Amino acid sequence: MHSLTYLPSMPMSLPIFFFLFFSVSASSSSPSSSSLPVLSPITKDVRTNQYCLSLHLKTPLKPSKLFLDLGGLFSWVDCHRHYVSSTYHHIPCNSSLCTLLSLNSCSRCYGAPSLTCANDTCATTLHNSVTGKSIFHGALLDSAALPTTDGRNPGRLALLSDFAFACSTTGLLKGLAKGVTGSAGLGWSDLSLPVQFMTGLSLPRVFALCLSGSPSAPGVGFYGSAGPYNFLPEIDLSKKLIYTPLLANPSGTVGDGNHGRPSGDYFIGVTALKVNGKAADFDPAILTVDLNGNGGTMISTVAPYTVLESSIYEALINAFIAESAGLNLTDHYPVKPFRVCFPADDVTETIVGPAVPTVDLVMQSDDVFWRIFGRNSMVRIVEEGVDVWCLGFMDGGVRPKTSIVIGAHQMEENLLQFDLGTKRLGFSSSVLVHHTMCANFNFTSNKNLK
Repeated sequence: MHSLTYLPSMPMSLPIFFFLFFSVSASSSSPSSSSLPVLSPITKDVRTNQYCLSLHLKTPLKPSKLFLDLGGLFSWVDCHRHYVSSTYHHIPCNSSLCTLLSLNSCSRCYGAPSLTCANDTCATTLHNSVTGKSIFHGALLDSAALPTTDGRNPGRLALLSDFAFACSTTGLLKGLAKGVTGSAGLGWSDLSLPVQFMTGLSLPRVFALCLSGSPSAPGVGFYGSAGPYNFLPEIDLSKKLIYTPLLANPSGTVGDGNHGRPSGDYFIGVTALKVNGKAADFDPAILTVDLNGNGGTMISTVAPYTVLESSIYEALINAFIAESAGLNLTDHYPVKPFRVCFPADDVTETIVGPAVPTVDLVMQSDDVFWRIFGRNSMVRIVEEGVDVWCLGFMDGGVRPKTSIVIGAHQMEENLLQFDLGTKRLGFSSSVLVHHTMCANFNFTSNKNLK
């Protein structure tokens, strides 16, 4: 047992440093059927509207803040600035692990051997999903840890001694939130962060995300558990889920840097959009995925707001304006980047946000739909002389690679469960309906959890 001592608990107004505040011990990552699931706090950076995941990395373990990339095939970390560890080692070329990472690319280095310079070791293409920039760099194995959980509280740290990730240069961090040291890949891949922990700890291949819109109180990610997911006041959100198949796209999406590898993104089979229960008028064939991987509906933490193919977007805003008239809401002049806005004084507030028409993403049948209430469909904009609620959907243009990209704003205050074993998505719609929120997970450490 490797014992660790941490600082005492601090107020919840400092969520970025949560990992410093768990009083825990790291346990071995030897596979065990009795292993508990693990979790991570997920914070929102309000300046960039990006989400960040925290974990411990290196030896001795240090808290690391990584950009949350839901479709990322693997994680990457800046190894050129302040990366000091006694347990890292390089991945050999032509190894099975290198094949997963890079299609067997090898690194040659002409400097002195070091963390970032080693001959005949695995190298891969790293991608910043926000800026679209890619680089080719080496890969490492090192220790990583996340707190265990019983679905109610965090517990001790569970340690993986051989967590695989790619090394980046400091320059690749440009465009990411302040304080981020890399990117956590949660995509459909054997080397994603969730799958590495689930495999190493012999846990089920299922994880769940609940993104908080609060700038001060974090949401949470659960890895290796189909439930319970307990949120104050004693609400188990695993019992509030509706299910739809998770679909794979065999082709990489535009700018994803996959270079011939299958996409790590998660797709679902949206068949129609409804506004206040009435179908928006567009050609549903646009929503299907063709043989080249074009079309379909993808879930993304990289897109701040949901992006729609132009004809879908026009159909949505026309239906939304028409239904809003019945609520005595009149379209105000647009405020960039949005096209449909209403004066805030005209909009009534409810438990699920502004009282506006609902938007439903209909799946495999009319009774399976993801309902988007005002909290997730609208964005408040307050600036010089302007105070409006705007419809938070974007026009993605004609013939985009993906017809609908469900963005992070629409994911907030919704619990999404990604079951990689059964290939299905569980979704709650707004948890506000159940009188809780994603910031209501209790991060008080339970030292009795093993």
